[in-house]
Amino acid sequence: MEVIGEIQSIIYKNEVNSYTILEMSTEEELITAVGYLPFVNEGDTIKVSGRFVEHKDYGRQFKIDTFEKLMPQTTESIKKYLEKGNIKGIGEALAGRIVKKFGEETIYIFKNEPQRLAEIRGISINRAKEMSEEFIQKWEVWQIVGFLDKFGIGVEHAKKVYDLLGVSAIEKIEENPYVLIDIARGVDFKQIDKMALDLGINYDNEKRVCSGIKYLLVRSTYNGHACVLKEILIKYVVSLLDVSTENIENCLIYLNVKNEIVIEKREEEEYVYLYTFYKVEEEISYRIKRLQKASNIKRISKIEKELKKIENNSKIELSNKQKEAVEKVNDNNVIIITGGPGTGKTTIIKTIIDIYEDKGKKVVLAAPTGRAAKRITETTGRDASTLHRLLEIGKIDEDSLYKEVSNYEGAPIDADLIIVDEMSMVDMFLMNYLLKCIYLGTKLILVGDEDQLASVGPGSVLKDCIHSETIETIHLDKIFRQAAKSKIILNAHRVNNGEKFIANDDNQILDDTKEDFFFIRENSQERMLSQVISLCTGRLKKYGNYDFFQNIQVLSPTKKGLLGTRELNKALQSFLNPNNDGFLSEKQSMGVIYRVGDRVMQIKNNYDIYWERNAFDKEENGSGVFNGEIGTITKIDEKGKRLQVQFDDEKKVWYEFTELDQIEHSYCITIHKAQRK
Repeated sequence: MEVIGEIQSIIYKNEVNSYTILEMSTEEELITAVGYLPFVNEGDTIKVSGRFVEHKDYGRQFKIDTFEKLMPQTTESIKKYLEKGNIKGIGEALAGRIVKKFGEETIYIFKNEPQRLAEIRGISINRAKEMSEEFIQKWEVWQIVGFLDKFGIGVEHAKKVYDLLGVSAIEKIEENPYVLIDIARGVDFKQIDKMALDLGINYDNEKRVCSGIKYLLVRSTYNGHACVLKEILIKYVVSLLDVSTENIENCLIYLNVKNEIVIEKREEEEYVYLYTFYKVEEEISYRIKRLQKASNIKRISKIEKELKKIENNSKIELSNKQKEAVEKVNDNNVIIITGGPGTGKTTIIKTIIDIYEDKGKKVVLAAPTGRAAKRITETTGRDASTLHRLLEIGKIDEDSLYKEVSNYEGAPIDADLIIVDEMSMVDMFLMNYLLKCIYLGTKLILVGDEDQLASVGPGSVLKDCIHSETIETIHLDKIFRQAAKSKIILNAHRVNNGEKFIANDDNQILDDTKEDFFFIRENSQERMLSQVISLCTGRLKKYGNYDFFQNIQVLSPTKKGLLGTRELNKALQSFLNPNNDGFLSEKQSMGVIYRVGDRVMQIKNNYDIYWERNAFDKEENGSGVFNGEIGTITKIDEKGKRLQVQFDDEKKVWYEFTELDQIEHSYCITIHKAQRK
């Protein structure tokens, strides 16, 4: 149903996603309405489509699906609109004077004769023009909202469309609907394609084919690819658009000439990049070479002597390969140390820190995620930070990554050595930000396992750097004696070598207290679910002090099905954090029950959300929680309509109930998400 009314008060508005709770007066009654409503303010007249629902806590509400903003219909509504501060510099008194003078012509004056506003005492000619421009801008944005909604394109894109296309946005979109693909990442190409075809654009139109090419290149980046094999790209464009190969080839040439894509030939094959992705790869290469060629001003003389001293002090005998790694760090400005689990990477890091700090050098430790930074802090005894925190990266417009090379310069890092652990998780954009922030002469040590899953973001930075054979690389392949006692570590290496893993005897499951790897074969999903629950609820305690919330993480390759993350999270919550007596605070959101004590994961980057923590005996605060960070729900505040999560790096964050789409349970997570931890 449709309802027309005037917004009397805005009870709540999420500034990130514009989810709004408001009261609006209709001809019949005052109603509470909820929905995603950007660009609305008290005093606005709106037409909303949706339905009435009964909320268990807040009673009858109108749930908004779409909305349209209307011009104020009466002098009283015009006055209310102006006095609510919708136009900068106009308050209650000035709004009254404007409406008193111009009456029902007020809107006409703002739009068509702004100079007449200067007839009002206190408004100069320049201020009158500014008021008119702001008034027109707001109405243009609202018209764009309505126009895009007709084609199923969400209101969240309207402001960006206006910012980039200006007051003639609707005309430009009607002329070339595919411009929307370039503006807003994540819009549905098929919707826009249907809009274009309905408006009369031909199947083989150059704009359509070029847009289809760029759309598929962007889609490939969602899967971590920086480029696509040309013949594969053409195959998918044919499937998407039903056009000829010749047409696609011509458009590839055109886009290449226009610097919107880059076609790179490697041996006998051609790869196609979005232009920005190619330039970022170029920048990474240039900056690494620049660091390599800089003077080795942090070099320590007589490094062998320093190594011996560290060995004597720590009573650790380094292998020849580990000593070689330390010496290579001394001889080079950029070096990679790679190897599987148990091959001594952490020992090398600790040795490097001890040697260089002993000589008065400043060593900075970093990792891509909060969990990884915490782990390196625990193993080295030195403070490590996330790369986002180290680089002081604030909010990034992720759409812009696909259109222009970032001019982000970041905060220069005050360090003699920078050690980045878990490099396999670093994507090409984060790597480029890092390199931009390193002074020439600083040593950069990249540590990671190239056999781990690639980064979630585009690019396979660590693996590509190793395979380029242009950066000094130490490959660690010896499993140390202590690590060799672990079947997990042994099997990780066997699988990487294409060998069958060592399993326990199927008839003697979990009967050896020295075992840390068990293969449990089940042919029934129900029985496998029972096994997982048993392992998580105490069965492992006799093999070690394994508490689920401190020591256990369940991984699944999929989200769907009985053994997918969704169902496993429900089952594990019911056994590990039940609310049998009803004493635990809980909140239901989108079919999921969140309660105090639940393990949860942030599933999208939020650069703006505020956090506080007490770390290393000092109070800290800041903003930003990132995809893959895990924590525990510690409080649910029903009165304030929010809940608190304490993350594993001690950050405490309050989430409004309307922001719960940013988190999900993490009793079980996907294997890909596990690398984000």
